[in-house]
Amino acid sequence: MAEETESGQEKTEEPTPKRREDSKKKGQIPRSRELTTMVLLLAAALALLVLGGWMGTQLQTLLEWSFTVERSRIFEGDVVIRSLHEAIGRGLIIVGPFAMAMLVVAVAAPTLLGGWSFAAQPMAPKLEKMSPIKGLKRMFGTKALVELGKSLGKVLVVGGTAVGLFYLFFDNFYAMSRAPLLPAMAEGMRLFYIFFFLLALSLLVVVAIDIPYQIHDHTQKIRMTRQEVKDEFKQTEGKPEVKGRIRELQRELSNRRMMEQVPKADVVVTNPAHFAVALRYDQSAMRAPRVLAKGTDLLAARIRAVAEENDIPVFQAPPLARALYYSTELEQEIPSELYFAVAQVLAYVYQLRAARRRGAPAPDRPRPEVPKGMDERQEPGRSRGDRSGG
Repeated sequence: MAEETESGQEKTEEPTPKRREDSKKKGQIPRSRELTTMVLLLAAALALLVLGGWMGTQLQTLLEWSFTVERSRIFEGDVVIRSLHEAIGRGLIIVGPFAMAMLVVAVAAPTLLGGWSFAAQPMAPKLEKMSPIKGLKRMFGTKALVELGKSLGKVLVVGGTAVGLFYLFFDNFYAMSRAPLLPAMAEGMRLFYIFFFLLALSLLVVVAIDIPYQIHDHTQKIRMTRQEVKDEFKQTEGKPEVKGRIRELQRELSNRRMMEQVPKADVVVTNPAHFAVALRYDQSAMRAPRVLAKGTDLLAARIRAVAEENDIPVFQAPPLARALYYSTELEQEIPSELYFAVAQVLAYVYQLRAARRRGAPAPDRPRPEVPKGMDERQEPGRSRGDRSGG
């Protein structure tokens, strides 16, 4: 059954990435104490296996030195204190590498599940933790039963492993009791390393059960109601009316920038009423004419008005205007299929300007033609060849 919130809504939805990130910032991440304990014990066993021989030799030397006092110093009043201080210092140097290794592992081990996270919020005092009713729920709740089960499991697993190892190495223990002191101590240390490592490794059974449970329990805690998912979506994506207003402002800004380019055009090709496309061609810098502005209806009227205010020629060619509008993008070159038609228009415009300067008659007005279908809006999944063939 899904968990219910204080408002009575059930948490039926999986947590979103934002919910997971927010919970991590609050320190709510899956943790496995069993994993941390196992890693610490295994690291200790490996550290002892690597450093144990050296540490044992150094501690033996330190012990011998502690019971050896020079005859010239034996009557000094502070010889005991100074020897004790020196022995402590040398002892710390001997166990220092092992202690540092354990410190590093102790800090890193908890991050193996859930990653690194530091948050002050979990440390803040909460009144609900002082509630007797909630305290009883924690004591007799599902989590308490799971913890009890894990404790019993650890006792059974570790105890069973210890009994099995004892029977497996029984002959070694018997041989130790009959061996000389030094060989018996060496064999005892070897068995200690083996027992310590295998007992720590036996916790892998408990860890393999605890990790999936901790992940599942954490996911259940941060599950969301449908209303929470909707509210988060609104916060993340914004309200529809706000998004609509932003898009409107973006369109206005884009149109304003586009209209600023119209005075730079060489010609504006119109429908004449519904379409308008402003073109510019610089033979030294462009491979083909480019579209500076385009629009329909009111925007087309604005383009024509700006063109007339700046003495930009307006050329009426309905099929070409529609073809340019449907097949081009702003600041992009026109398609190669329209090169010839646009070249006719530009040539006419250049000739018209020259004729006006000389006071000569205007040149004949061309009638540019466009490939069939280019002056129509393309439908998704249908090519111009399909249209022209139809």
